[in-house]
Amino acid sequence: MTDIPNIERRRAQGQIVKPIYDELVAEIGEERAVALIARAVARSVEVEAKAAREATLAEGENPMVAFTESFRRTYERRGLEAGLEVEVTRADDDALDFTVKRCRFVEVYHELGLGHLAATLSCNRDGDFATAFDPSIELDRPQTIAGGADTCLFRYRLRPED
Repeated sequence: MTDIPNIERRRAQGQIVKPIYDELVAEIGEERAVALIARAVARSVEVEAKAAREATLAEGENPMVAFTESFRRTYERRGLEAGLEVEVTRADDDALDFTVKRCRFVEVYHELGLGHLAATLSCNRDGDFATAFDPSIELDRPQTIAGGADTCLFRYRLRPED
């Protein structure tokens, strides 16, 4: 696979999704169209997360440590070129916390006339990715740029064992 910068992958995906979304809305309504697109995105994220898990998580390893390493590698490879400005505030065996101060993904979706779908196409990937990477990892994100906040707050936690 050609290593296309992530921001350009998202732009191309948005350009493909826009006419499909418009047709779905015309045929089945906005609510159902968004739900279908959300399911499709979640399925693609699941494939990506499982591949990242296989490449990163060693048997018996703490999944949060492997998840943090996967995040670090992905951010170094794709986040910087995507125009993400990220400040990591915690990265340990139990948690990964960071703040996104700028998100070009949201900006691109607005440029494409898909700003109202930014959460569906981009933000929702994050929690789905974490859970598919390992079910013991959960995301609490009280605010997003796509939702109108100045920053996105990411709080990944290793769920305590029952």
